[in-house]
Amino acid sequence: MPLPRGKKATVTAGSRIPKLHATKKENQEEGSQGKRSSSPPHGAPKKRTAFIDITNAHKVQISLPGRKKESAKTTAKKTSSSSVSAKNQANLKKSSSVSSEGTTPETERADAVEEKPCEEEAQKDAAAPVEELVAVAPPAAREVPAHLQRQQIPEEFDIDSENSEDSYMCPEYAKDIFDYLKRREEKFVLCNYMPKQPSLNPEMRAILIDWLVEVQENFELYHETLYLAVKMTDHYLSQTPVHREMLQLVGSTAMLIASKFEERSPPCVDDFLYICDDAYKREELISMEASILQTLSFDVNIPIPYRFLRRYAKCVNAGMDTLTLARYYCEMSLMEMDLVPERGSLLASACLLMALVTKDLGGWTPILQFHSGYQTSDLEPVIRRLYLMLVAPPDDKLRAIRNKYSHKVFFEVASLPLVSMDILEKALLQ
Repeated sequence: MPLPRGKKATVTAGSRIPKLHATKKENQEEGSQGKRSSSPPHGAPKKRTAFIDITNAHKVQISLPGRKKESAKTTAKKTSSSSVSAKNQANLKKSSSVSSEGTTPETERADAVEEKPCEEEAQKDAAAPVEELVAVAPPAAREVPAHLQRQQIPEEFDIDSENSEDSYMCPEYAKDIFDYLKRREEKFVLCNYMPKQPSLNPEMRAILIDWLVEVQENFELYHETLYLAVKMTDHYLSQTPVHREMLQLVGSTAMLIASKFEERSPPCVDDFLYICDDAYKREELISMEASILQTLSFDVNIPIPYRFLRRYAKCVNAGMDTLTLARYYCEMSLMEMDLVPERGSLLASACLLMALVTKDLGGWTPILQFHSGYQTSDLEPVIRRLYLMLVAPPDDKLRAIRNKYSHKVFFEVASLPLVSMDILEKALLQ
């Protein structure tokens, strides 16, 4: 019950503490909530923190990045300045008390003499931090060495500035990335390896590529996955003799590895066993995967022509129909054994030039020469081989690529008439 006004609460032996005192104690406990006890409750596991216990934050001095620690010299100066200010206050009190009692000129002069050194010392202390800041001024910025300086792209050849806000396009490093891939091609140059394969021939390889195109369509895989699988197959066959009965296992395993490298959700091992009509066992596929990776020294990031093709098509703002036509030429080249030794960037350039001439969109412009590094004289032999491949009568058994690019999704580019060689030669002479 509330106490009546004017009366004090009396505490008897054995009685409870009045609520007033309890409330005061509770307020003190609420005020100290920020200082929790670092010891865990009885029986609870001991807490581990990343850096320090937050309960001891008031006891630990944390040095934040960018904030300079106070040296002993600075601390001593702060202490001396505080003592000086305390001395000045004492002198002021002394002078005020003396003046109230009656001061003399001699005492005023003595006080002035005593205060003057203190003021000079205080001014010295105030100026000390400024001198210290000047002393630790950062050194002048060093010049970037010549071999680390980035190549300046002329404004008329800059195709990445429009994507400056898109971090996925990597506009600052796009040209550096493709220049690196172009240099990396030298490591993966192949030759005609069929003489090393006693059980295989170019027709068997073409059948395998035609089947891999169907696998890519059925699984709805990226085109990069198909190109990478073909590249890995060629590199493996160039170093390891394979019996014809194991050729499909090599191709499907290469597609599995490429899917793991390129796809967000790659098919599993059982899916590839199923498309092989259970001709191989799970252990055989896994063993072949290890064999391919060891043969390639686990270096599966092989530059493929498809990446260069999209890059070079961007240089001339080619439409999707023109890019798809170039992709059709490039995908048809996968089946040709004579084009296996060609670099991906050179093959992509030749396919794009053929598509531009077919669509009557011009020839090999200076911006394409700048980004690809190729002149029309470099493209001429590849274009002639591509033309002979496309003008040859198609094999009725190997129609996966032609059927694929005859669909409306791909603008039915496979049904477009092939441009004459005379028009191609005129474009090569420009």
